[in-house]
Amino acid sequence: MSTVWESVQLARHAKRPLFMDYVSQLFSEFDILHGDRAYADDKAIIGGLARLDGQPVMLIGQHRGRSTRERIAHNFGMANPEGYRKVIRLVKMAERFNIPVLTFIDTQGAYPGVGAEERGQAQAIAESIAVFSSLKTPIIATIIGEGGSGGALAIGVADRVNMLQNSIYSVISPEGCASILWKTAEKASDASEALKLNADNLYQMGLVNQVIAEGEGAHIDAKPVITRLKALLLEQLAELTDQDTDTLLEARYQRLKSFDSKVALSS
Repeated sequence: MSTVWESVQLARHAKRPLFMDYVSQLFSEFDILHGDRAYADDKAIIGGLARLDGQPVMLIGQHRGRSTRERIAHNFGMANPEGYRKVIRLVKMAERFNIPVLTFIDTQGAYPGVGAEERGQAQAIAESIAVFSSLKTPIIATIIGEGGSGGALAIGVADRVNMLQNSIYSVISPEGCASILWKTAEKASDASEALKLNADNLYQMGLVNQVIAEGEGAHIDAKPVITRLKALLLEQLAELTDQDTDTLLEARYQRLKSFDSKVALSS
């Protein structure tokens, strides 16, 4: 079994599959929808209509990019407020047509630049969380790499939350936590253990619903991981679409409400 710090390193592996890699293998007829209808199109978040085994879904994911040119184009997967406002527009469209929402999380966090703050970064994240909390259609979130802070949570409020075995999910990076507690980022491995940010710990705490096994690692062989993920998504979609709206919303509310007690018991 790998240590928590090893999970952090694997989540950041240069050859780890990215959002668009999963899109090409899992979905068909992906029609990308652009823009927030107010400021710009944020390429750190890609979203649109797609089909999973013929079933229409609204697909939203954070794409980091692989080459230097692609990473710059997608801002390393760190969204500006217009990215989250685009997300809100797309999920409201999904709600209107009763289409399930699938999100794929892979970001260090929301972009912390001055321009992003001036355009209302915190407000956009808060609005996205609020919209997801009361959305009248099924939501499934899957963490495929890094799930960092509010940038991840903005598209992570869901009826089911899945994590790949070597992904991480935390309010702060290990380096950031170490810099606060020990005044040095060199203690990042100790901080990662304290944060319990890997999939196994979060599953044991009840904060995620399923952990998808990676075997040797998705960066080595992605095909079996994608196969397992597809089967899980289809199973969860079938379960959630059978529920009426009131039952769905109440279960989502109770799930969120239970987090404080779960975290307190595990501390």
